[in-house]
Amino acid sequence: MTADLYRELRLAGVDQFSVSLDFPDERHDDFRSYPGLYRHLEDLIPRMARLGYDDIVLNSCITSENLHEIGAIADKAREWGVNLCYSSYSARRTGCRDLLPESPEQIAALNEYLDRIEARRDGTNWIVNSKSTLDATRRYFENSGIPGCKAGHRFLVVTADGALQPCSMQFHRYSLEERRRMIDEFTAHNACDQCYVSIRSYLDKSFPQLLWENVRGFFSVKV
Repeated sequence: MTADLYRELRLAGVDQFSVSLDFPDERHDDFRSYPGLYRHLEDLIPRMARLGYDDIVLNSCITSENLHEIGAIADKAREWGVNLCYSSYSARRTGCRDLLPESPEQIAALNEYLDRIEARRDGTNWIVNSKSTLDATRRYFENSGIPGCKAGHRFLVVTADGALQPCSMQFHRYSLEERRRMIDEFTAHNACDQCYVSIRSYLDKSFPQLLWENVRGFFSVKV
């Protein structure tokens, strides 16, 4: 990514850019096996943010390795002038449970850090996740899963070749004309509870809840 490419993508119609950040320093390079990545982001993201479009969101996937850093990652998002969305690690994607926070000590630490995040909320969209989303994130880690996934019905993935995929971690593919078959074959029988990625966290909610969480700020009264 470059500043010029960012402008070109905006002109093409992209209205949100999600940038992964696992650590607020060069440990991000080691975690991603990409030397120099953090320094590139540290230079580029603030420059893009200063253009004023408010369309850049850092996405930080909570793992056992970085759960102690989620506050510092929030500080980094504010320093760079962008928003932050927390997501949850899933062993289904990698097959490795070592990065899944699930010990009592890890869960207690995670809850403590999320409490601190909640206490720092302000009137901006700096922390994108709603309180209800972070509460469900806690439950996901505490229970090592969360049921009721509606992949394929409430959300889906469009692949680079134009196919529909109900879930980014389950590789069932359908043509654009087969969305109803996807819902009948996949969604209706999907019992997986092994992720709580950010897109699911929003769209698991009912329409009234989504409406309330997204518009109440416009009608709040300050005294």
